[in-house]
Amino acid sequence: MAKEKVKRWERLRYKYKLSVVNETSYEEVLKFRLSRLHVLMVLSVLAVLLVSLTILLIAFTDLREFIPGYPDRNMRKMMAQNAIRVDSLTDEVMKRDRYLNAIQLVLNGADSSYLQMARNGRLKAGYDTVHFELSEQESAFRAEIEEQERFNLGLGIKEQNKDYYHFFPPIEGVVTQVFDEKKRHYGTDIVAKANAKVAAVLDGVVVFTGWTVKTGYVIQVQHANNLLSIYKHNSILLKQHGDYVRAGEVVAVVGNTGEESSGPHLHFELWRAGNPLNPEDFIRFK
Repeated sequence: MAKEKVKRWERLRYKYKLSVVNETSYEEVLKFRLSRLHVLMVLSVLAVLLVSLTILLIAFTDLREFIPGYPDRNMRKMMAQNAIRVDSLTDEVMKRDRYLNAIQLVLNGADSSYLQMARNGRLKAGYDTVHFELSEQESAFRAEIEEQERFNLGLGIKEQNKDYYHFFPPIEGVVTQVFDEKKRHYGTDIVAKANAKVAAVLDGVVVFTGWTVKTGYVIQVQHANNLLSIYKHNSILLKQHGDYVRAGEVVAVVGNTGEESSGPHLHFELWRAGNPLNPEDFIRFK
C-alpha cells in the first residue's frame, strides 16, 4: 500500500513538456514544462478566484436582485413602510386601550386620581377587583362637612342618592334662555363676550367632539357618577375625544355656529343617567 501511494505521488510530480510547433517549418514556437500537480494547483487557484469574484459581484452590485427569493428595492421599501405602520398601529391601540379604560372608570364612578392614572397608562388591569370601604369615622366626617357646605354657591343640590357636586362655571355671562323640559330645551343659554373661553365643570373624559348642522361645534365630557356635560355652538374645540380634563380646564371657545344659534353664546346641558338636569340648580353663571 505504501508503495502504491508513493507511485501515485510520483506520477503527480512527473513533468510533461507541452510544445507549440509551427506546422510549416516544424519550429518549436512555445513550450511548457508542467506536472499534474502544477495543473491541479493552478486550477484550484483559478477556482478560488472565480468564486471570490462571483461573491463580490453579487454582494456589492445589483446582480443580487436576480437571485430568487432576494428582496428587490421595492420590496425593501415596502418592508420599511410596513414596519412604520405597525409601530403607528401599536401606538394607536395603546391610546384606544387607555381611552376605553378611562371610560370604564368614569362609568364605575372612579375618582380623578384613578382617571389620571388610566390616562397615563399606569393603571393595570384588575383594578376593579379592589374595593375600598369607608370607616365609621370617615363617614361621619364626610356627612358633617357636606352638611356644612350644602348652602355654598356653586355646590350641587342634594339628590336622593346623597351625592354632592362642586361645579366650576363653564362661562360667565347673561342667561338668555333657561332650562325648560316642557319645551324640550334641555339646557341653559348664556351670552358671553366674543372668544370667551369655555371651561369644564368637573373632572372627566371627553367622549364626543364633532359638528352638527343645528348646534355647530359640540363637545361632551363624561364625569363620575353618570354625569354628562354638553357644550354647544362653539367656534373652536380645544380637546379631542379621549382627553382627560380637570374642572376649570378650557375645552372650547364661545362661538355662533349652527342653525339654532342667533349670536355668540354657549348652550350648556347637564345630564345624569339619561335624565336632563337644570344647570341653574347647580351653577351660578353671573
